[in-house]
Amino acid sequence: MEMQNGLRVAIHTLGCKLNQAESEQLAHQFADAGYTVADGDEADVCILNTCTVTHIADRKSRHLVRLLRKRNPAAQVIVTGCYAERAPEELAGAGADLVIGNEQKSRLLELVREELDSTRTPGRHDEYGFSRIRSFIKIQDGCKDGCAYCVVPSVRRHEYCVPVEEVIEAVKARCAAGYKEVILTGTKIGSYQNSDADLRQLAQRILVETNIHRLHLSSLQPQEVSPGFLMLWQDKRLCRHFHLALQSGCDPVLERMRRRYTLRDYRKAVAAIRRAMPEVAITTDVMVGFPGESDEEFAESYRFCQEIGFADMHVFVYSPRPGTPAAKMQGQVDSRVKKERSLKMLELARRSAQQFAGRFVGCEMAVLWENEVTPGSGVYSGLTDNYIRIFARSQKPLANQIMPARLVKMHKDGLWGESIA
Repeated sequence: MEMQNGLRVAIHTLGCKLNQAESEQLAHQFADAGYTVADGDEADVCILNTCTVTHIADRKSRHLVRLLRKRNPAAQVIVTGCYAERAPEELAGAGADLVIGNEQKSRLLELVREELDSTRTPGRHDEYGFSRIRSFIKIQDGCKDGCAYCVVPSVRRHEYCVPVEEVIEAVKARCAAGYKEVILTGTKIGSYQNSDADLRQLAQRILVETNIHRLHLSSLQPQEVSPGFLMLWQDKRLCRHFHLALQSGCDPVLERMRRRYTLRDYRKAVAAIRRAMPEVAITTDVMVGFPGESDEEFAESYRFCQEIGFADMHVFVYSPRPGTPAAKMQGQVDSRVKKERSLKMLELARRSAQQFAGRFVGCEMAVLWENEVTPGSGVYSGLTDNYIRIFARSQKPLANQIMPARLVKMHKDGLWGESIA
């Protein structure tokens, strides 16, 4: 990917699917402007798109800034994203040359050009540094729900929905570039509303007006699931995977969190989804150690997660975020207790994922194959439409093809399959 007179840009991403979508968009912008988008750290410009949802995310961001500076001292290290929006001085102190908040992220290419030596003109290049298999497309940004623990409303202040026609054109462009799957993402995609079109109508138009092989919706909330919405999945191109936000399986904790649903709402949504799609994967986020969470409330949350039987769970420990109501609440849980609860919930998550994947041993399923696990190994990895990780050996290249596999046994974090040509 070297170019004699081109500037190389490396983009690193931490955090959510929305950040991944924005990083992908930045990569396309830089490539269209003639820059080479590179893998790894060796570049003229290193861009880090940060997350600030927990103190661990902050720490990872500062560490990566220092690491990029150490590994590539001649590069411009530029930081953007939610942490950059919340606390730019902390990232500048870690060694960033330029810190750009979310409000200015759309102007990042222009700002980078201003920072660089104007005598160095990049040449044209079409490589993007992203695998052309699945693409994240941003359809919405911002959230005003005001959950007690969440810093997002302060770092993504303005709610905005991408126009329907712009989304459809983006999907068509990804299809033309060879992508097999697009993932619609945003801060809260269930609130999508543009030109009298909601999320259901947007997805319906994408399915009608494009030839995308797979369409995947990112995180939803239970109150956003309706019978009319679920009818979309009659089109087999929609992935049978719902990431349905939970946070806690205890109603009093949900109320303190200022979530807008109850466990009854959640059960109702899960039941409706499973009636429509018996083989669906339902995954979730679960927080442990929210202020005031008693042993009994944690036990109730644990039992609820057992009852639902998630295909996977993202377990994270509550982290006080500056300026959020929860940071000032009484009853902050001891860090040792939070760690114990986290380990217990993580073990449940591991068992639940194994049990879900195990249901499909002996089945034949279509897989969107990615690249070889190790170059030259002949072992490929990919995902079914209900997001089970599949591994298989093949003498023929499988990358970026949707091909069936017979699933024969458990393997690593998924299943071993036999590729069916």
